[in-house]
Amino acid sequence: MERLVIIPTYNEKENIEAIITAVMNLPLEFHVLIIDDGSPDGTAAIVKDLMANKYKDKLFLVERQGKLGLGTAYICGFKWAIEHKYDYICEMDADFSHNPNDLLKLYDACANQGADVAIGSRYVSGVNVVNWPMGRVLMSYFASFYVRTVLGVSIRDTTAGFVCYRRQVLETIELDKIRFKGYAFQIEMKFTAHKCGFVIKEVPIIFVNRVLGTSKMSGGIFSEALLGVIRLKLSSWTRKYPKKGEK
Repeated sequence: MERLVIIPTYNEKENIEAIITAVMNLPLEFHVLIIDDGSPDGTAAIVKDLMANKYKDKLFLVERQGKLGLGTAYICGFKWAIEHKYDYICEMDADFSHNPNDLLKLYDACANQGADVAIGSRYVSGVNVVNWPMGRVLMSYFASFYVRTVLGVSIRDTTAGFVCYRRQVLETIELDKIRFKGYAFQIEMKFTAHKCGFVIKEVPIIFVNRVLGTSKMSGGIFSEALLGVIRLKLSSWTRKYPKKGEK
């Protein structure tokens, strides 16, 4: 099987069946891996029911004990995807802030347009965000500008969480050396892929704020990102990055 979508969850019972169904109904076949961090609301039970009765051999679940962080959830999922030899590995949120139909555009960018990493970008063609308070839009936009400036990369949406990777990228970038757990994880993954010499393409999407469930965003997440990029830049001066094609 070529394509896998990794969706980390914590208390997403309002959204989880609908998002899985939307991905499964796409005209191209995607498998789905849910990484659930011990949701007390029964998210995992809904997934297990769908696995048994509707999407056998297409839907998978990894249950973890407690909230261990977004970054560690994706690292767990990436390792699972590599082990199961998926060629294209996507990450997205469970809350429909990312339109499942856009998975087709991200996949196409990697499969047919020469990208190693395709980013569903809110800022590559203006500011494409719906239902966010203006303060949060400005914070996110200028955070990406700050990251771009400090790290010296041309990526417009460095904190984006809607991404497709070719498997070679995840096999190359030394996942055990990825340190950040919150949204700085997204920055670190893109920066590391850039330093390894992979081709990164931004695909314009429209990001819609969640309607159901509770946002996991906090001020601490932005603090980690803002301070983390300085540490990331400093460490990059001495770190030797593996290069594309070496593995």
